Amino acid sequence: MTVWIVVSILAVVLSPLVWLKPSRNQSGQMALRLEARRMGLAMQLMPQEWPHWLAKEPPSPCAQYCRPRRGSLPAVWCYWQSTPGVWLNRWREPCEDPALLQHFATLPGNVYKVDAGPQLIALYWGEKGDVSVLQAIDGVLKALA
Repeated sequence: MTVWIVVSILAVVLSPLVWLKPSRNQSGQMALRLEARRMGLAMQLMPQEWPHWLAKEPPSPCAQYCRPRRGSLPAVWCYWQSTPGVWLNRWREPCEDPALLQHFATLPGNVYKVDAGPQLIALYWGEKGDVSVLQAIDGVLKALA
């Protein structure tokens, strides 16, 4: 009986330590973020207000991966992926630029938005996948920067 009392007390004392261990999902995200840093991508969690017409509401805050843009007057645009492979602008017009569509075709289905501003190009991603997906994302950001 004394053994069970000691074991139960140890279990109660040590159980909060289990809460400190990251889950598999969190460990995978941390590994992807570290690999992105090694590749030279900047990553941050950004709060977003998503368009109401998206079929599935992406998370907010969402992981933003970005690169600085080159050139003196780069084009400014923003596209959301409403369903895998379908890219729409804010007025729900489909992307018709063949160069952009060629790059967008290599992105996974859980990329929610690609936003090209005057200073940087940003990609909002659900962070599901492995290093090969991250390499595809890096390739698209390099090509479009």
